[in-house]
Amino acid sequence: MSTLTDAELVGRILDGDRELYALLVRRHQDALLRHAFGMLRDRDAAADMVQDSFVKAYGSLAQCQERDRFGAWLFRIMKNRCRDYLAEHRRRDVPLEPDAPFASTRDDPERDLERKRMRSAVERALGELPDAHREAFLLKHVEGLSYDEMAARLGDGVSALKMRVMRARESLRASLERAGTAGGRRV
Repeated sequence: MSTLTDAELVGRILDGDRELYALLVRRHQDALLRHAFGMLRDRDAAADMVQDSFVKAYGSLAQCQERDRFGAWLFRIMKNRCRDYLAEHRRRDVPLEPDAPFASTRDDPERDLERKRMRSAVERALGELPDAHREAFLLKHVEGLSYDEMAARLGDGVSALKMRVMRARESLRASLERAGTAGGRRV
């Protein structure tokens, strides 16, 4: 069953084989969760938005016009849920969770402290970006998507996305320079 395409799975689910929806969830949940966390900076809220998106998609599955693009359709649902959440909560300065992955040098406490400061500055700078710029930056530099893939997910033009990523980089660079943490590194 895992060799079926998204379009085939959607068709079979709509024909009554509802248990197959779990395959779509497993196939797409990690990427959605990474992106939702990048947008919201809150693991619990990101998990809620992803779960809510899967529920909404399941209830609206018959409305998925291009079944072979189920992932992009699902992503747009999740993106809109995240934007609604941000509009309601307007959280901009959320610290990293203490158990977030962190590369430690173990034998160099000074370097560890510098990494923590840099991580904090980057988190703060990301939080200051407009939602659309942060979203484009994360898709490009965290998810590693091409501009064409980004355009398919977001429904925006490639040139607009390139501009958002460029502006996000510029804003991040300026924020890090103001914070004195860029250290000559290129953002």
